[in-house]
Amino acid sequence: MKQTPTLTPELLRRAKAAGFSDLQLAAIWNVSEHDVSRLRERWGIVPVFKTVDTCAAEFQAQTPYYYSSYDRENESTRSDKKKVVILGGGPNRIGQGIEFDYCCVHGMFALREEGYEAIMVNCNPETVSTDYDIADKLYFEPLTLEDVSRIIDLEQPDGVIVSFGGQTPLKLARPLHEAGISILGTPYEGIDLAEDRERFGNLLRELNIPQPPAGIAHTDNEAVRIASEIGYPVLVRPSYVLGGGGMHIVYSELSLRKHLVQAFAMSEDHPVLIDKFLEDAIEFDVDALCDGTDVFIGGIMQHIEEAGIHSGDSMCTLPPTLSDKNLVKRIEDKTRALALGIGVIGLVNIQFAVKDNTIYVLEANPRASRTVPFVSKATGVPLAKAATRIMIGYSLKELNLAVPAHGKYLAVKKPVFPFVKLKESSYFLGPEMHSTGEVMGIAEDFGEAMAKAHVAADRTLPTSGTVFISLNNRDKRPRSLELAQGFLDAGFHIMATRGTSIFFTEHGIPNTYVLKVHEGRPDIVDAIKNGEVNLVINTPIGAQSKYDEHAIGANAFAYGIPVITNISAAFALLRGIRQAKQRVHSVKSLQEFHAGHDD
Repeated sequence: MKQTPTLTPELLRRAKAAGFSDLQLAAIWNVSEHDVSRLRERWGIVPVFKTVDTCAAEFQAQTPYYYSSYDRENESTRSDKKKVVILGGGPNRIGQGIEFDYCCVHGMFALREEGYEAIMVNCNPETVSTDYDIADKLYFEPLTLEDVSRIIDLEQPDGVIVSFGGQTPLKLARPLHEAGISILGTPYEGIDLAEDRERFGNLLRELNIPQPPAGIAHTDNEAVRIASEIGYPVLVRPSYVLGGGGMHIVYSELSLRKHLVQAFAMSEDHPVLIDKFLEDAIEFDVDALCDGTDVFIGGIMQHIEEAGIHSGDSMCTLPPTLSDKNLVKRIEDKTRALALGIGVIGLVNIQFAVKDNTIYVLEANPRASRTVPFVSKATGVPLAKAATRIMIGYSLKELNLAVPAHGKYLAVKKPVFPFVKLKESSYFLGPEMHSTGEVMGIAEDFGEAMAKAHVAADRTLPTSGTVFISLNNRDKRPRSLELAQGFLDAGFHIMATRGTSIFFTEHGIPNTYVLKVHEGRPDIVDAIKNGEVNLVINTPIGAQSKYDEHAIGANAFAYGIPVITNISAAFALLRGIRQAKQRVHSVKSLQEFHAGHDD
């Protein structure tokens, strides 16, 4: 690297002590991060680790916490034990939350049970993985190549697990691999195969597994051309984002060009992905384990909402409620073929969409997914622990995992949203994730499981009163009439906006017409504030609808009124309401459900 007169060891040391990362300094000096790192090491400017005394010097701490500092004395010493480093998920935020921390914690448990020194690297003190009794050693450090590499240099572990903390540590797979660091689990080659759209598409063609038509765009005009060729609607997806950030379903060129601005900004140097959006398709999530030879299907989840809603925001059932057992078998077969084709060692999550009896692959992630805790609790099979043991050399045959007893009970996963606290956010669900958590309802009947999940997430489940319904034009079809009649049969009164009211009246569904927010007073918001509405079903599309959506949603959440934004979820809730009206609820522990007890 060309050295300027102003760049001295003293200046570099001062910059590092002040908290500048190698990446930041590289940008300031217009060089590469590798150049800064190499120069810093040549000059002997490396961090040491200081101890956080978790016992305040009252007695010896059993689990030391460490943080890096550009000081002189290093307080972290390497042991002679065999050891593994797990990279955590970093800050909890929408798209990457506590579900991944669950996997990290169970990975720690499995390592310690197998006699390994379990080392955790995470920068978020508000997680279970950073509790004092989880890891043998804990480093509070950012999940960057610079910080992680220094820890690995010091500890010299047998390997590093990058697949439990979500997308954040997974992004380090390539630089760690290039640095010669052993990655436990799916090798970098498999991770890259699943991430690279072209290579993944080639694998799907080899396996004869269809995927929706798609293209990769580097410019606006290229995106418009691709969308025109594959046909609207299309899904616009930035590269390498968390929680579906910046993803949109668009139905026209005008809308596409509008959303491309954000998509290219979020993708930085990577292209934008344009996928054909499959309308009226049913989505499935599959969590599975693979040891390179055999595949274990942990759980197949059927999304309750139709395709288009982020998997983190969608309700789902486990096992699927489909009566077509052959379809489930076909999904299992494709999961096995994909896991082996990618070369998965550990966990894999695959998302499918089924339309007209054709099974399409949407994406495959050779890492832990946010559904792993739900599947593990619903089935009694500790997937993250099993994945950890596979990563350190066990085979699935040696683990001899119990196959879940499907059919004896059913679990419903329902997301929890932050709309009460984040009042300015849009509550209309789509491909960009909004949820901040999830709950599980479990019972021997779908309606009861749904009722339990809804009460756990929203605290209330109306069994009578008035349901407000406002439908976009695409939802004004026979299925919506069936839904409305179902609420009438359940004893509800229906309130509707003009277009929906006319649609219902023309088909013999009695209802009361209410004004929209911009049409005069009293309007729907007045009705909500006056306690005249007990449930909101609103499926908005368009700019004016979005304005109404915000006004309706903000007030409904403020007054504790449940809000549903799609027809499929409304049908599921109706089944829960019917069950709740019977006031028959079973109360069992998870252990009793897993054992198949009938009492």
